[in-house]
Amino acid sequence: MSSTTESTATSSGLDRYFKITQRGSTVAREIRGGFATFFTMAYIVVLNPLIIGTVTDGSGQYLGGGAEPNLAMVAAGTAFVAGVMTIVMGVYANYPLALAAGLGLNAFVAFGIAKLPSMTWADAMGLVVMEGIVILLLVLTGFRRAVFHAIPAQLKTAISVGIGLFITLIGLFDAGVVRKAPATPLELGVGGFLAGWPTVVFIIVLLAIVVMMVRGVSGSILYGIVGGTLLAIALEAGLHIGPQMEAGKVVNPTGWGLNVPTLPGHPFAMPELGLLGHFNLLGSFTNMGIIAAVLLIFTLMLADFFDTMGTMVAIGAEAGLLDEDGNPPHSQRILVVDSLAAVAGGMGSVSSNTAYIESASGVGEGARTGLASVVTGVLFLASMFLSPLVAIVPYEAATPALVVVGFLMMQQVTGIDWHDLDIAIPAFLTIVLMPFTYSITAGIGAGFVTFVVIKIARGRARELHPLLWLISVLFVLYFAIDPIKDLLGVH
Repeated sequence: MSSTTESTATSSGLDRYFKITQRGSTVAREIRGGFATFFTMAYIVVLNPLIIGTVTDGSGQYLGGGAEPNLAMVAAGTAFVAGVMTIVMGVYANYPLALAAGLGLNAFVAFGIAKLPSMTWADAMGLVVMEGIVILLLVLTGFRRAVFHAIPAQLKTAISVGIGLFITLIGLFDAGVVRKAPATPLELGVGGFLAGWPTVVFIIVLLAIVVMMVRGVSGSILYGIVGGTLLAIALEAGLHIGPQMEAGKVVNPTGWGLNVPTLPGHPFAMPELGLLGHFNLLGSFTNMGIIAAVLLIFTLMLADFFDTMGTMVAIGAEAGLLDEDGNPPHSQRILVVDSLAAVAGGMGSVSSNTAYIESASGVGEGARTGLASVVTGVLFLASMFLSPLVAIVPYEAATPALVVVGFLMMQQVTGIDWHDLDIAIPAFLTIVLMPFTYSITAGIGAGFVTFVVIKIARGRARELHPLLWLISVLFVLYFAIDPIKDLLGVH
């Protein structure tokens, strides 16, 4: 058989399996779309390690069990899980949708779970696995619709907006733009003023990403991180700025916040996949108690479960793939893969993986089938071999991405009716308490309990879904767990 015949047969096989022609696409468009999606969301390979790889758990250990961050290992695991699950989405669900560690979700896992007293990273990842299993069961049994409709849509919106503000604060704080102050909880920069070349890098990267976004440049976040890192390397080489902290103490307030950016000796390396399987399925129940663990699983599910519905519909609408009822093809398969991605993220110790709206960039390049997802997934797997490069990215070059993502999540605030006090007050408390308490759980709990109390006060308790009653009672128990322990004499 000639090479031309082999190529035709291969293309024909791809065409039949992925329905490429049927959906009005070509192999070239699918490949181009797969590349576009990857370069638009590849920033997560850098950003996820900076969020979950730089935080100690309740025992004082970093992810992987070390006394020092191992960002290269977290990056390799992030790329591996994203690559595998995105390929599964393409092959099984035949949909141009890529998956990776969810922003907001990873912040909650790091700051809302792993840092809790007596918790370990393995315990936290065990909760992620259980959350994914619960979502999978909800999908398979059809109970998903009951849960989805039980939570008021505007409360879901408030949760997303609150997480956006929360990760924005994390980005500003990690970059040193916002810092702790002697006289006030927070202040701008050092002594109320922006100072230091690392801060200049942050500002330049943030403005560069903003300019690229408003000009419609695909991959603006990734380009900003890469460009900022190169600028940081040049500044460090010429000015020898040095680190902000040494041995846990601030030695140079205007130094680099995380890594001192220098060129690595070997940018390529075999990926470290030691995080795979590093989870404890039931450890959190032992360390925290059943109620606290169940609430954390529920909170993870809230942050993870509902976004996928909107994402897959938005991608389908952009690609012209929705049916007359507004549903994408193989929607059940898409949801199954997404829930399995949550399980895989926990088992891989890189936080829950979920569908990315950045997949729209690939659709914009012509992607209409799962072949584009296969291409994106293969590129994620290839990026594992570049994980040493992650260790040279300073906070100041990467955290502008958190601010930008926070803005994107904040845009949803217009979906809340601020004139309807029944929903506006719970939504407000949900949004503000997340950054102000540094706890996503506190924001969600306050919003739910307040919503129920307002409905009762207005004589509209019958409007509440039974699941809302259950959830609110659980949150009340969660908030009052210490007084209850004192009353019962339990310590």
